[in-house]
Amino acid sequence: MTATVVRNIGQLITNSDSSLGIIENAALVFENGKVQWIGPNSSAPAADSSINAEGGVVTPGFVDSHTHLVFAGDRTQDYVARMTGSKYSSGGINTTVSATRAASEDELRETTRRLVSRARSTGTTTLEVKSGYGLNTETELKILKVAREFTHETTFLGAHIVPSEKINSRDSYIDEVKTTMLQAVKPYAKWIDVFCDTGAFSVDEAREILKAGIAEGLKPRLHGNQLGNTGGAELAAELKVASVDHCTHISDSALSALADAGVVATLLPGAEFFTRSEYPNAKRFFDAGVDVALATDCNPGSSFMTSMPVVISLAVREMQMTPTQAFYAATKGGALALQRTDIGHLNVGAEADLVIWQTKSFESIPYRMGEVECQTISGGVNSLKIS
Repeated sequence: MTATVVRNIGQLITNSDSSLGIIENAALVFENGKVQWIGPNSSAPAADSSINAEGGVVTPGFVDSHTHLVFAGDRTQDYVARMTGSKYSSGGINTTVSATRAASEDELRETTRRLVSRARSTGTTTLEVKSGYGLNTETELKILKVAREFTHETTFLGAHIVPSEKINSRDSYIDEVKTTMLQAVKPYAKWIDVFCDTGAFSVDEAREILKAGIAEGLKPRLHGNQLGNTGGAELAAELKVASVDHCTHISDSALSALADAGVVATLLPGAEFFTRSEYPNAKRFFDAGVDVALATDCNPGSSFMTSMPVVISLAVREMQMTPTQAFYAATKGGALALQRTDIGHLNVGAEADLVIWQTKSFESIPYRMGEVECQTISGGVNSLKIS
């Protein structure tokens, strides 16, 4: 492998601390997929090749720690209905389930490739992908096989909702998720997740499913508190899962419990935007000492977006985050939600996943809401794979 120096960086975001660890007039060297040196541009060492940042901003690649990228079908009418007054519920998931079951593996692979390519074009270098649109063993396995071709951060979400054909045999479906389905998919999944919320799974059901996954070596995470303050956050703290995601409706005591347990709260402003719902106030999370991540929640029904810059803009405008807080949450916060120390920052030893932005200040990225051009360099060994 050859060493590459990135010179003439106007502003380098290292994320050495929550103030972003900014170095002005900087340079960076990476080799063998790792950052080897950072420092003043005037002191940059020689390297085999060189990239001229032309005074632009260099940041860590975004870590999108919550997506549902592998799916088929279209939910435009769900969006139209919500924009004309219908309230969001989880029931529309079954529409996507039917289409995904009918899709071939090649069709799912091509859809996923396009979405991953779009995400990468706006600065994402690591993303997590969930199943959950199969809700039977065959299709959950098909989804996770496709997802694993693009990322190591794959999540088994067989407990998304109870499928329509099992609505009168709920206990039987939960048993299937915990046994047959789990055994089939575990070679392709790193994580296990449950949608613990109104219209999905109860706290007791979610606990049972997560513990089954943990016993098989999967790491736990949780959808919680999107549609109501229904106990998901408290369960996340009890089990010390990596991240509880959504957290739209959450009590002060639950925030305190998350902070004490070291559970990351992943906020998903795209979901509030697409469902015309109330946004959580991120200031409450920061004041409680909770680590915060931002992610797209890219899915066909309630957040059809791949752009982390747009997510950051929404978080700043609607969730009361500062640009500094939002940028940190979209990079280092996402890494914390995936329990990764090698990504989300550009200190020596980090994966060489970086983005060169054609602007003079990182604040212009949320200010211009996805309009700043960038060059994404996924140099790390675990970066996104686009076939």
